[in-house]
Amino acid sequence: MNTKDCIKFANENPICSLATVENDQPRVRMLGFWFADETGFYFQTSTTKEFPHHLMANPKTEVCFYKHEGIMGTMLRISGEVEFLTDSGLKERIFSDRPFLKRFGLKTDSPELALFRIPHGQAHFWSMENNLKPKVYIEF
Repeated sequence: MNTKDCIKFANENPICSLATVENDQPRVRMLGFWFADETGFYFQTSTTKEFPHHLMANPKTEVCFYKHEGIMGTMLRISGEVEFLTDSGLKERIFSDRPFLKRFGLKTDSPELALFRIPHGQAHFWSMENNLKPKVYIEF
């Protein structure tokens, strides 16, 4: 497995769980992932939610992507530090990819629009076949 496999798996299985820490308490929530490419794993949310503020205070996160197959399926877990993005091209793209955001009153210059990515980190795949084997990490 390599970085391309991670990108493909994340793009094909966009519902994921993202973990943060609030003060000293772990928090996890399900998200609709945006996209991944060779520059990172990209997400979009709103600053009206709590978790982007958790990430601003502590940018370390882990994300789990899951594909249900058979009894247990396959998971891809990635960990790294997020960086928030202000790129106007990405802001234009989010409205092309997710036109429903306009119904919430968001625009490219809305301060509530939060884009972030995990540009570097570690990833590993889990399935029942490798359940008891040491983790094999993929650096991205």
